[in-house]
Amino acid sequence: MAPPAQTNRSPSPSQPSGKGEVSDLKMQLRQLAGSRAPGTDDAKRELFKKVISCMTIGIDVSSVFSEMVMCSATSDIVLKKMCYLYVGNYAKHNPDLALLTINFLQRDCKDEDPMIRGLALRSLCSLRVTNLVEYLVGPLGAGLKDSNSYVRTVAAMGVLKLYHISESTCMDADFPATLKHLMLNDREAQVVANCLCALQEIWGLEATKSEEASTERETLLSKPLIYYLLNRFKEFSEWAQCAVLDLVSKYVPSDSNEIFDMMNLLEDRLQHANGAVVLATIKLFLQLTLSMADIHQQVYERIKAPLLTLVSSGGPEQSYAVLSHLHLLVMRAPYIFSADYKHFYCQYNEPFYVKKLKLEMLTAVANESNTYEIVTELCEYAANVDIPMARESIRAVGKIALQQYDVNAIVDRLLQFLEMEKDHVTAETLVLVKDLLRKYPQWSHDCIAVVGNISSKNVQEPKAKAALIWMLGEYAQDMQDAPYVLESLIENWEEEHSAEVRLHLLTAVVKCFFRRPPETQKALGAVLAAGVNDFHQDVHDRALLYYRLLQYNVSIAERVVNPPKQAVSVFADTQSNEIKDRIFDEFNSLSVVYQKPSYMFTDKEHRGPFAFSEEIGNLSPGEESTDNVVPAQRIEANDKDLLLSTSDKEESKGSIHNSSAYSAPGYDGSLAAPSQIDLVSLDYKPTPNVPSATFAIDDLLGLGLPAAASPPPPPPVLKLNTKAALEPNAFQQKWRQLPISISQETSINPQGVAIMTSPQTLIHHMQGHSIHCIASGGQAPNFKFFFYAQKAEEPSTYLVECVVNASSCKVQLKIKADDQSTSQAFSELFQSALSKFGFS
Repeated sequence: MAPPAQTNRSPSPSQPSGKGEVSDLKMQLRQLAGSRAPGTDDAKRELFKKVISCMTIGIDVSSVFSEMVMCSATSDIVLKKMCYLYVGNYAKHNPDLALLTINFLQRDCKDEDPMIRGLALRSLCSLRVTNLVEYLVGPLGAGLKDSNSYVRTVAAMGVLKLYHISESTCMDADFPATLKHLMLNDREAQVVANCLCALQEIWGLEATKSEEASTERETLLSKPLIYYLLNRFKEFSEWAQCAVLDLVSKYVPSDSNEIFDMMNLLEDRLQHANGAVVLATIKLFLQLTLSMADIHQQVYERIKAPLLTLVSSGGPEQSYAVLSHLHLLVMRAPYIFSADYKHFYCQYNEPFYVKKLKLEMLTAVANESNTYEIVTELCEYAANVDIPMARESIRAVGKIALQQYDVNAIVDRLLQFLEMEKDHVTAETLVLVKDLLRKYPQWSHDCIAVVGNISSKNVQEPKAKAALIWMLGEYAQDMQDAPYVLESLIENWEEEHSAEVRLHLLTAVVKCFFRRPPETQKALGAVLAAGVNDFHQDVHDRALLYYRLLQYNVSIAERVVNPPKQAVSVFADTQSNEIKDRIFDEFNSLSVVYQKPSYMFTDKEHRGPFAFSEEIGNLSPGEESTDNVVPAQRIEANDKDLLLSTSDKEESKGSIHNSSAYSAPGYDGSLAAPSQIDLVSLDYKPTPNVPSATFAIDDLLGLGLPAAASPPPPPPVLKLNTKAALEPNAFQQKWRQLPISISQETSINPQGVAIMTSPQTLIHHMQGHSIHCIASGGQAPNFKFFFYAQKAEEPSTYLVECVVNASSCKVQLKIKADDQSTSQAFSELFQSALSKFGFS
């Protein structure tokens, strides 16, 4: 075999390839360190560029630290900048090396060139090495008093950096007082702005520790200071103007005249070219007029034009940010923007995220006067080759229809979508037609006439298939082929992976049976048998419920499953008014872009249902009984993923969803019911005042029943140790070693959910059943627990991961046991204790 061809690719001259190159650089830098020959600075520049290039691509060049420092003795400002960049990158991780830089940085802080003084001071403050803070105080004090404004600007921010490195050093040097003096007296606006930002942060953090700092923080919102800043407002840079506007928005004017004076002074900022300044000004105007309804509405009218201009004048990122704020305002006052709906039409070259937001705004501003034009535009988008865009357009049309604007024309448009014979269009339209029929049942005749022509084989998306099945069951009397379509769907039960579809199919067949019993009899028997044997707990439970209802009384079953319905008046909103108001209060921030309050994406406990932080501090040790208190211990770093994992890859196929004591009917996937079924013996006990159930329903559905057998002897009762004890480290070790015995989903009582405001309520309840908690975490509606229990007479331990979703009343359980033969018994005991939560 021929050797591989050699590549002739040469390394870039500015990117050294490895350690050999770094050694060469070190030698060359050392040779140039003390040289003053002509052209030395040019040679140093090339070497510095190579060092910075190495550093940028991840090559460790800390070995040339001392040579770089020696070569920094030059008046060339470009060399100085590159040297400061290098020093700042390696000083934090190499404190000993950073000490070498102190002398030359302090020397440069006294250089004649103010640019070098400022750069050196900035680099000195950026070292962020705790044991070097004593060397910062002198240069910072001199910098705050420097004659050059650039040096004072850098020094003001340097004080803030010093505060974050060592609070006591900053406060002892009395730097905040110096910053305050500069803020009130300095002639340079940028110095004033930097001092303001530094003081806001320092006094904001110190206010919780010192009453004096709290008082100083309040002085930032005093009338003299606010007026002083507003009078110098036009001197500030755009960034500084935003900072001042943010401060002024927290100021409370004494009367309406003061409000009008402030608004008149700042009105020209609405025409500013910088979007950040415009949005900051708008936030201030909205905050000032919240208590003045008429003026507040006039502010909406006034800010409309600047916002629409920003949307059309900037790039897609700016457009999206401004549109997000416009969307928030449109949701609060849609009538004000209803005449400007054409500004929200989508352009062909806009990215999808901008188009999607515009569709939401078109939906929000639709009313009686503009619905026809908006829906016509949206129908054009529905034929778009961009499938996500077409889907969003169809959803927008449906939302407008649900707002009761020009329903007749919109229903006709939606039915036309069904005739387009595009799978994604058909799927989205079916979901919307279902919602429309729930709100406007009078349109059922027209809709069903079109829906009846759709083949169920052409609908593959779960939500669309579920919507079609719902209509087949709800309007079975109007759809001639409904029983036979449902029958064909039952034949493919095993191939249907969506639990949502199987649940809808169960309900639809039962409804169809009530309306057309002879044609649906066979399908009902098959779907009940398949449902009771289904691996999904919800499907299993619903099928069993329907069977028992039918066995008890068919008339009562019909009243339960298919009662008379009223039209839905209002669909649930995804966001509460409280959340929307919170977002409005955080106008001109990421909250508006994310469409959620800041605490939902900043605080650790709001980073998703199970996004626990890396440290065990986010899992609080469960409170144990007074007889045996397990000490709270931090779990070792290498074990942290154990308790924080929510989806172990291990599976226990033998016990998933089979914890029920029910004897389920067999099902082989065909329409013919199995010959051996024991549905009647499912622990069913008829009410004394009601005639005993007969086998008529089983005969009707073709479900053969064996003779009643004597019940099996009850299993021995599992007893738990009331004083069980387990150290966190032992729990960790067992959890890693033991396989999962049972993994299943169960339910929790709504009464229990209602009282579960914190994890501790469930922990105390389970302790009463000798099941103890070793760790817990989360916040409503999602909680996570780790329980353990021990057998009373044997040294056998059970470990449980319990994930509770309070909004759906569902619980995910994973159980591990030393004695796996008793895992099922413990699972039943655990679920029994859980089922009593809220009643005890």
